[in-house]
Amino acid sequence: MSGKCPQCGKPAVEAYKPFCSKRCADVDLARWLREDYRIPTTEPPVPDDDEA
Repeated sequence: MSGKCPQCGKPAVEAYKPFCSKRCADVDLARWLREDYRIPTTEPPVPDDDEA
């Protein structure tokens, strides 16, 4: 029994699990690389060296 693709909801394909296709896997990777996925925190941001 296969799960659903987290991007589009289609059935997952074994070769790209948990995704249904390379395209959906690449979309997810792009979101990680753009830092769209973040864990909420209450800590203040760390300043860059250029801002100091």
